[in-house]
Amino acid sequence: MHLHILGVCGTFMGGLAQLARVAGHKVTGCDAGVYPPMSDQLRGAGIDLIEGFDPSQLSLKPDVFVIGNAISRGNSLLEAILDKGLPYVSGPQWLAEHILQRRWVLGVAGTHGKTTTASLLAWILDDAGLAPGFLIGGVPCNFGVSARLHGALEDSPFFVIEADEYDTAFCDKRSKFVHYHPRTVILNNLEFDHADIFADLAAIETQFHHLVRTMPGNGLIVSNATEPALTRVLERGCWTPVVGFGAGSGYTVSGDDATGSLIVHEGSRKIGEVTWALTGEHNRMNALAALLAARHVGVPLDKGLDALSRFENVKRRMEVRGVVRGVTVYDDFAHHPTAIATTVAGLRRKVGNARILAVIEPRSNTMKLGVMKDQLPQSLQACDHVYCYGANLGWDAAEALAPMGAQAEVHEDFQTMLQAIVGKAAAGDHILVMSNGGFQGIHNKLLEALLSSQNA
Repeated sequence: MHLHILGVCGTFMGGLAQLARVAGHKVTGCDAGVYPPMSDQLRGAGIDLIEGFDPSQLSLKPDVFVIGNAISRGNSLLEAILDKGLPYVSGPQWLAEHILQRRWVLGVAGTHGKTTTASLLAWILDDAGLAPGFLIGGVPCNFGVSARLHGALEDSPFFVIEADEYDTAFCDKRSKFVHYHPRTVILNNLEFDHADIFADLAAIETQFHHLVRTMPGNGLIVSNATEPALTRVLERGCWTPVVGFGAGSGYTVSGDDATGSLIVHEGSRKIGEVTWALTGEHNRMNALAALLAARHVGVPLDKGLDALSRFENVKRRMEVRGVVRGVTVYDDFAHHPTAIATTVAGLRRKVGNARILAVIEPRSNTMKLGVMKDQLPQSLQACDHVYCYGANLGWDAAEALAPMGAQAEVHEDFQTMLQAIVGKAAAGDHILVMSNGGFQGIHNKLLEALLSSQNA
């Protein structure tokens, strides 16, 4: 089968393209921005890429056009496909029908922590010799790729997928995860997000309940017992066994960031302990969920805990991009106020009283709409100074951050902001960059500017 993928350089669609290629299909694709690192990954996999969406691409005559959810009506190539009545399908539907069918799918859903938890789960299974396939919205450092299809179905039936609640495509407004039909699912947490497509939290809960309704009776739901929204989802109807984790459930986790300890408890009884590299209560909860999901496919908790000692985290999750002039620059994907607060708290525990200079780009659709702007000051309170890139927002970032006073400043000119950060940074500082995009390559630009100021 020849697939031509619209929006091929997105994390999900790029991963799908690589899976399809490994499965033996001919794959071509196009996007508005064909650039590294995804373009290098795709070309290395033998996938031909085209810049832009010119209707002349119809001449490729693929068997099917696979449409990414970033492609909207009005896109010139999509309009040509519709006018000609040519076959098309969404990415999640194609994946479900051609890759996931007959596999034991382990899905990881939730507002926060999907990428880290899916990476943990894939690593635990891989370390146990189960060689899972996976499609993850980031790059787990243990694997170096975001997608893998490993071995024949008979040899490796397990597939770990980041189960996203965002909508599927222009033609299908159900959440992506409804297509995946997991046998094992983690429900990590649930808050209001994606204000561009969901009216309120109740609307997202309905989508999560649609996911629960697809679960088989011999499957397993691993659900965060501390989340009221998830409790409401399950109370609407559940036909699958549920294992809860977190306070008030059968399984809890504790630990110490200073020593790197992670301790698992069943009731009041300690059942396992490991030393690992990640910090923060959120990551310990992610690990506990992954351990319980892995146990469902036959990996004992002690073996899963041992695997955690060799877990190397995910790119862009508190990733140290460099140290110059005694200043450490981090890259983190946090873009929702809860995730920002969690990330800042984790760094504060790590660095103690050292200064944290936070640099934030409110880039997600939800943040651009300003729905959560009032939560930003509290989420950033533990930082010593905050720089917000306020260009192209539909709301006044300076007004939103005004409660922080001199602790925060807003810049609409990128270069001016860069100079302000470098001018303030001193040895021992930690610059925490938070964005769900490339942020104009700010990490390397900061490091280069710090180096130049040192040599001046």
